[in-house]
Amino acid sequence: MAVLADKVAIVTGSGRGIGRAIALKLASAGAAVVVNDLDEEPAAETMALIAAAGGRAVACTGDVVAPDFGDRIVDAALAGLGGLDIIVNNAGYIWNTTIQRNTDEQWQAMLDVHATAPFRILRAASEHFRHSAKREAAAGGVVQRKVVNISSVSGMYGSATQVAYSAGKMAVVGMTHTLAKEWGRHGVNVNAVAFGFIETRLTQAFEGQPAEIEVKGEHYKVGFPSAAVEDLNKRISLGRPGQVEEAAGAVYLLCLPEADYITGQVLICDGGRL
Repeated sequence: MAVLADKVAIVTGSGRGIGRAIALKLASAGAAVVVNDLDEEPAAETMALIAAAGGRAVACTGDVVAPDFGDRIVDAALAGLGGLDIIVNNAGYIWNTTIQRNTDEQWQAMLDVHATAPFRILRAASEHFRHSAKREAAAGGVVQRKVVNISSVSGMYGSATQVAYSAGKMAVVGMTHTLAKEWGRHGVNVNAVAFGFIETRLTQAFEGQPAEIEVKGEHYKVGFPSAAVEDLNKRISLGRPGQVEEAAGAVYLLCLPEADYITGQVLICDGGRL
């Protein structure tokens, strides 16, 4: 039997990159997945990949920072897939600049997507987690559930030009530690994974002008100059950036039954850079 058979997982930002790799990894282990992306097309692509491998998925597209999104995605799991056992708060993007150029809008956008959105999703899931734990205990059983919040080494240790992003990513670490203390009695493990340099569209190397991504109609510069990437690789113990599948593997580890006694921890997945 697949190790995550009968589990239902939410993975935000799973239409592309690391999020897609996480969704595919959990689905390959038997979990049914609620797929989320801001846009319908990438979410549909992830769902098609899961279906082609024999898995189950439903979509909950839309902006994770919308005030009603937490309730909506939890409802998608409960109504669409019949439960909720795993939450991976992965959705996010970068909007970098030095502090003197950092606007209030930029600051708030990074806090909203990296801290407020996970908070609302976890708040929406709290009633299901608490009531399910009471019901299962009354029946003489225990079901362990998992939360994995995605942070960054930028949040843990800081990074030049990323004051807002780093603040948001460290906020989710505080949330992780707090909910591990609150939810342990409900059988919920709450951990975080802090990624280092993982190859995605946000970290792509470029020559000349940086690449751009579009988020909600706005364009953001992403990536690093090729020379900077080469230098960064020299400072990583493994000598290379991580792949999205390797990032997904770190999240997967914390979703396994073997991790049932691990909670309140931050797993750094950075190839030994630090």
